[in-house]
Amino acid sequence: MRYLLQRLAFYLFTAWAAVTINFFIPRLIPGDPVQSLITKNQGTLSADAIQSLYVLFGLDKNESMVTQYFHYWAQLFRGDLGLSFTFFPTPVTEVLGDSLPWTIILVGITTIIGFLIGTALGVVAGWKRGSWVDGLLPVTTFLSSVPYFWLGLIALTLLAGPGSFFPSSGGYDPGLIPGWDPDFIGSAIQHSLLPAITILISSMGSWILGMRNMMVTVASEDYVTVAHAKGLPERRVAVGYAARNALLPSVSGFALALGFIVGGTLLVEIVFSYPGVGFELFQAVGSQDYPLMQGIFLIITLSVLVANLLADVAYLALDPRTRKAG
Repeated sequence: MRYLLQRLAFYLFTAWAAVTINFFIPRLIPGDPVQSLITKNQGTLSADAIQSLYVLFGLDKNESMVTQYFHYWAQLFRGDLGLSFTFFPTPVTEVLGDSLPWTIILVGITTIIGFLIGTALGVVAGWKRGSWVDGLLPVTTFLSSVPYFWLGLIALTLLAGPGSFFPSSGGYDPGLIPGWDPDFIGSAIQHSLLPAITILISSMGSWILGMRNMMVTVASEDYVTVAHAKGLPERRVAVGYAARNALLPSVSGFALALGFIVGGTLLVEIVFSYPGVGFELFQAVGSQDYPLMQGIFLIITLSVLVANLLADVAYLALDPRTRKAG
């Protein structure tokens, strides 16, 4: 419990630092964010309207930096991330609420599937060296070295296009209204297949390689030799003794991968014009939408911290030495 509280305190401090950096980002950029909105309106805004925008975005020059900082925290506690410039006057929370489910479903499912399949194949490859699964290692390693977006471009060139089953862009067919009806769900699944396959192929190799190497290391440990000497079944030794201990480094890697679900596939979403957070970030950077960039940065940071906290909890459950240390 002491260990967990220490980690929780560390993550709270990191979250405070991230929020503070997030507060200073628009204030350190040359010019100021409101100027981009004024430029977008081609100077048609009155002086009162411009001052209202500064107050609205928490950049009132009549307030001290400390007061703005506390107002920013008060905004966050109310769940208010400001208004998006790109989709003005839509709140950033509403923009993120529309794009987050796309990213979480696409990247979340593919990350979990990639981890489960890759880890299982890594266990077999490490335990049965020289088998056909072990022979797949050069191929999967080569594929994992190819960047997501490059694989996506190749997939688009070879598999998408007019008359193809795989759509080349978007999250669903034009004309459909997002909802829980079969037509929309079928269209969303069809549009997500190619990006999902791309992410799965690129990510699975690293899980296989990492788990395979750990299994080779763990297989020579004394407790595995003792388990063999006791006459325990081969599968029980492989899964209950070797794989359980070899899994620990992969757990932290998996937690980090979960944390980067929100922003880790930016280029894939850009390549496929997929309506997720990465694509929103691309649009926000292009239109200098600072509130939206801040909101996405905050969501990515918090998701990484939560994922790391979950990894620590998993470590406590899997490794008794961690519990004793606490």
